[in-house]
Amino acid sequence: MGKFLNYFFVSVSVINISFYSYAEDKFLFKIYDHGTERIVDYNKYGEFKNVGTENYQYIIKDWDGLSKATGEGIYPNNFTIYNSPYYKTLLKERRLIGTRWDFTNDPDILACYFKWATEEQEDEGVKQFYIAMQLERAGYLERAVKAYYSIIVHFPKAIGWTYYQTPWPVGFKAFEKIQFITRRHPELNLHLEETDIHIKNCFDNDITDDVFIVNPGRLVEGPVPEKEVKLGKIKKTLGGKIARVVQYENGYWQFQINGKPTLLKVIAYEPAPVGTSPDEGTLTSWMTYDSNKNGIPDCPYESFVDKNRNNKQDSDEPTVGDFQLLKEMGCNVIRVYHHGFHPVKEAKKVLRDAYEKYGIYTIMGDFLGMYTVGSGASWEEGTDYRNEQQKANMLNSIKQMIDNYKDEPYVIMWMLGNENNYGSAIGHVGGVGNAGKYPEAYYSFVNEVAKYIKSLDPTRPVAICNGDMLYLDRFAKYCKDVDIFGLNSYRGADGFGISIWRNIKEYLDRPAIITEYGCPAFHERVNFEKAEIEQMEYHRGNWEDIVYNSYKGQGEGTAMGGVCFQWIDGWWKSGQPPRYSPVVQENLGQWPGPFPGGWGYEEFLGICSQGDGTMSPFLRVPRKAYYYYKEAWNKD
Repeated sequence: MGKFLNYFFVSVSVINISFYSYAEDKFLFKIYDHGTERIVDYNKYGEFKNVGTENYQYIIKDWDGLSKATGEGIYPNNFTIYNSPYYKTLLKERRLIGTRWDFTNDPDILACYFKWATEEQEDEGVKQFYIAMQLERAGYLERAVKAYYSIIVHFPKAIGWTYYQTPWPVGFKAFEKIQFITRRHPELNLHLEETDIHIKNCFDNDITDDVFIVNPGRLVEGPVPEKEVKLGKIKKTLGGKIARVVQYENGYWQFQINGKPTLLKVIAYEPAPVGTSPDEGTLTSWMTYDSNKNGIPDCPYESFVDKNRNNKQDSDEPTVGDFQLLKEMGCNVIRVYHHGFHPVKEAKKVLRDAYEKYGIYTIMGDFLGMYTVGSGASWEEGTDYRNEQQKANMLNSIKQMIDNYKDEPYVIMWMLGNENNYGSAIGHVGGVGNAGKYPEAYYSFVNEVAKYIKSLDPTRPVAICNGDMLYLDRFAKYCKDVDIFGLNSYRGADGFGISIWRNIKEYLDRPAIITEYGCPAFHERVNFEKAEIEQMEYHRGNWEDIVYNSYKGQGEGTAMGGVCFQWIDGWWKSGQPPRYSPVVQENLGQWPGPFPGGWGYEEFLGICSQGDGTMSPFLRVPRKAYYYYKEAWNKD
């Protein structure tokens, strides 16, 4: 993973507590020692040196005074926590037995807090982050901000390590956490002033050449400042007459369809009926799947909402179809991952209908050799981006896509790949290719493809689907002709952070789209209703971050929109047969990640479920995330 890609894997989750109050009886537990200062004046207790440089440091001169100011659990106060009656009770009840990693996402937040606050083996910066995280989970948002800020002061260069042994810049994440909390909770009346952490050479897994430029700034009282956004005149255009991205004088980017400004509200729409699986060769095109043999594709036209969740279609539950549900939700685009999976004649009919009747456009994609699709490579070896014959095969697939769809008015973007850059960079084998091992060869080929597309169709922009920020520097160097930087990113409930938006702006001066983001509606520690709420809050935090950094917001003005992953649960995703079956919805965590339960449950990522599967592919149970989008996406 790249430096910032690690948020995808580190076991961090945040439950956004809505009952925050200064009245301590509203919280899950009481803080024994709050400290003497709400906002610590670090100048009183030490000296800041080399601020704004790579040699930044804070030297403590009055350890006792600073400890009294911070209070329990916030560095350097590591001792008053032991006087808390809550800690003593937990010891008696034996609720602190286990490793610190057993106390990251557990619902027993009280135990999580004290486990991390008394941890003696972990790096101080990492320890402080997880203390702050537990305070945030418990609703102590003001104190969480205080704890996160202590990381910026003392440990801005701290590096943690993920499950996949990829580096995690703790100080930068603390910086982003404070920005998210203070923006989401104006009642705190807190914000950062002049704070900045810049990390150079951070787009691979080698930390030896990383350079941290640190200015801790100040944590101050007052509302988060708003800036006046004036777009000005258009100064740059990428794309063509059907769809384009434009950059204004103030640096903000905007996507336009037929000249109309459009924030892209996209659904990853690849519905898989229960019992079908690409691993078994039984998954066919949703554009032609017709299980009741009536000549109408099932999913887009014949689904219904199971309002009472009884797994059958009652008289008051009419057939509506997914396209209608997507329209009501406010979705204006769907992402088709690979054109070659769908018969052209039928695809044109269905996608044109989605456009004409429901106002839904299409991002048309080509896997560009991912999963060996289009390259002709064997699964065991994966696509080789140095192999001339395989590259010729992939260019032929691209030509087929352009020839088949360039005259279709609903196609607004060509999308290349699906996080191909991960490849062997994170130890994957089989199907993923060598883009991670030879990024220069891969990105050079991507640029060759982009130029080829524009020679065939200059009317739309070309985008890549990258795996988060890994090799952003290589993309910047080798992909000058790719118009939009797209990235699959799963970083947590608080969004994507300035590390994405600012780096894209500075390194690329091009717009971005989040090509996948999402969260499972399941984990083992809570019931289904709570898991739905957590999924909804995750989507809310992600979408708000996208809007904030779009031309409509106060952020970097880089975001074109986002692709919500995904429409319905896919029951085939937990693994390959014979161990796993697509007729069973497996509640298995495939990989650790920044989700409420600390794991990614691949078969529960839909914002709609398929119930118990007996009425698949027709039954839909929209989850709370669906209704969040129905409100948020229809506002403008």
